[in-house]
Amino acid sequence: MKVKVQTLDAKGSGEIELNDAVFGVEPRADILHRVVTWQLEKRRGTARAARERSDVARTGKKFGRQKGGGTARHGDRRAPVFIGGGKAHGPRVRDFNPSLNKKVRALGLKMALSSKAAAGQLIVLDSLDVQEAKTKAVREQLGKLGLGKTALVIDGDALNVGFAQASSNLRQIDLLPAIGANVYDILKHETLVLTRAAVEKLEARFNG
Repeated sequence: MKVKVQTLDAKGSGEIELNDAVFGVEPRADILHRVVTWQLEKRRGTARAARERSDVARTGKKFGRQKGGGTARHGDRRAPVFIGGGKAHGPRVRDFNPSLNKKVRALGLKMALSSKAAAGQLIVLDSLDVQEAKTKAVREQLGKLGLGKTALVIDGDALNVGFAQASSNLRQIDLLPAIGANVYDILKHETLVLTRAAVEKLEARFNG
């Protein structure tokens, strides 16, 4: 699959041949759903478990007689009503660490990239080099590309520092290195923008 390469000023800069094994896969909703669900579940943090009545290290001896003491009939000091006692109905550790086969994850990423290419929502840039790292200048350049409401920009190994600084104040633009490319972020944004370096890294990631 051949795609036109542009500069940040929306000028032509040749063409690039995209690997059909990465950018030409037929998307499947079930695979994409599984990968996105797995990603979102992996984000969740577990609560710190509280010590309940059976976990508190206090004596189990009945501290007062059953009758005649003028107080309630308690069995031991582990009861939640006492200071130092166990927590009643406290938070418990829950398992939010699902597993997903590596082949399914890789297939999901290929399908996400392919879906953007098939829908015409993929833009390939020569590089992210900017003359001046100013938000106003970068906003004007990106406006010529027709990125839509939101765009995910993926660079090579390292992010272009000037572009990263200039685009940090643009709410509709998100920037990631190639190693951080993931299904959820690609599908969440209207347009996917890749640099030549990002294309090479993504193709090498699957072919390596």
